[in-house]
Amino acid sequence: MKTLNLNLCSHPNPKILPRRSSSPVRSQCSLTQQHPLRFAVLGAGFAGLSVVWHLFKHSPKELNLKIDIYDEVGIGGGASGISGGLLHPYSPKVKPLWEGAQCWNESTKLLRIAEEASLSRDCQVRESTEQYMKAFVVNKRGILRPAMDMKNMTKLNDNAKTCLPCCRVKTLNNEEAQGLLPGVLLPFNTAFFMPEALNINPRHYLEELFLACENLVKESSSHDSGEKQLSLHKKSIHGLSEFEGEYDAVIICLGAKVNMLPEISGRLPLRTCRGVIVHLEPPDDTRCYPEDGPSILSDAWIAVESSRSLNVGSTWEWKSINSSPNVSIEEASKALHELLPKASTIYPGIRDWVFTGARAGLRAMPPLTPLGSLPLLGCINDFIGRNRSCKYWLFGGLGSRGLLYHGWLGNLMAHAVLSCNEEVIPSELTSWKNIKPKY
Repeated sequence: MKTLNLNLCSHPNPKILPRRSSSPVRSQCSLTQQHPLRFAVLGAGFAGLSVVWHLFKHSPKELNLKIDIYDEVGIGGGASGISGGLLHPYSPKVKPLWEGAQCWNESTKLLRIAEEASLSRDCQVRESTEQYMKAFVVNKRGILRPAMDMKNMTKLNDNAKTCLPCCRVKTLNNEEAQGLLPGVLLPFNTAFFMPEALNINPRHYLEELFLACENLVKESSSHDSGEKQLSLHKKSIHGLSEFEGEYDAVIICLGAKVNMLPEISGRLPLRTCRGVIVHLEPPDDTRCYPEDGPSILSDAWIAVESSRSLNVGSTWEWKSINSSPNVSIEEASKALHELLPKASTIYPGIRDWVFTGARAGLRAMPPLTPLGSLPLLGCINDFIGRNRSCKYWLFGGLGSRGLLYHGWLGNLMAHAVLSCNEEVIPSELTSWKNIKPKY
C-alpha cells in the first residue's frame, strides 16, 4: 500500500510563530507549574482535533497535561464529518486563498499523520488494510473546475498562470478534458484542472487523527517526561459556566453550535447555513464513473468516493438552525432535484444514477473581509466578560473551508493557548472582534 505523496509549497514565511511578537509573553500562565494543566476542547471536528494534536505536539516535554474533548455526537459527528472532503487552496476563480500555501502545507501534514496512524493500527489486522485505506483517503484524483461563465474566463486564465506550485492549476481544452474524464461537458470548452488536489473521506480522516492524538499521548508519556492524558466525553454542552474552575483553558471549536452557548449566542459575526449532500450509485455495472476520473467543482460539486460511489453537493439554506445530520424524505427530494440537474450539466452520465441517501451539516459562515471570508480566532475572556483564571478561546467560522484551514490555524491556536498570548495569531484572524454582528 502506497502512502500519499503530497506536495508542499515553499513559502516565503514558513514559520508558524509569531506574526507580531518575537517573544510571546506567558502572562497568567505557567507551563512549569507542578499541578497538571487541564484544557477542555469543545468540539471533535476539524478545528477541535487539530488543536488537540498541536497542543500535545508542542507542549514542553516535562509538562503534565490533560485534555478533555467534549462533543455530544463524538468524533466527526458534526458538519466536519459530512463535508465533501475536497481539499485545494483556491477560490471559485482559482485565485489562491489568503495564506493558501501555508494552509495547504499544514493540512496535508495532518493527513499524513492520520494516515500513518491508520497504517500502524491496520498492521495488526493486515487483511483489512487495503480496504480500510481506500475508504479513509481516496486516491489522489485531482479536481476539475469547468469554466461556467464567459465573463470571467480571462480572470480565470490569468489566475491559473499564477497558481501555487504545491497545487498546480492546468488549463485544459475540451479534447484534453475528455481524455481526463470521458463524457464531461464543458459549456465554454475550457476547464481548470488541479492534479494535486485531494478528496478525502472526512469522517474516517477525523477518526484516524484522533487515533494519532492517542498515539502521541502514549509516546509523550514515556521516556522520562511529564504525564499526558486525553479523554473524549460524549455529552451536550449547555454553557461555559460548566467549565469554570475546572480548567486552565477552554478552546471552543463548536462550529455553528457555538450559538447554543448563552454567553456567546447572537454576539458573533457568523451566519449559519445548512447544506445537504446526496449520495448516488450507478444503476448497473456498465455505467460506472471512470476509474481515475477527477472530482468536479461547478454549480454543484461531485466528490468521488469510488467508481461506483459519488457524493453530490451542496445546498445552501441560509439562517437555518437545524444541525441534525439526518435528512427527511422531503428535504432529500428537494436537494436531489436541485443538485442533480446542476451536476449532470457537466457530467451527463450521472442523470440516471440511483439516489441512495443524503446527509446534512450546519456551517458557521464568517464575514467577508478584503482578504476573503476568514475564520474567527482569539481569546474571548473580555468578549464574554470573564476575567478569571480560566482562559476562553474561540476557533470558529471555518465555513466551507474547514479542511483547508484546520491544520495551520489549529497550530496557531495551540501556540496561543500554550503561551497565553493572543499576539501569536495573525491580526487578520482576530479583527472580527471589531465587527458588530448583523445576523
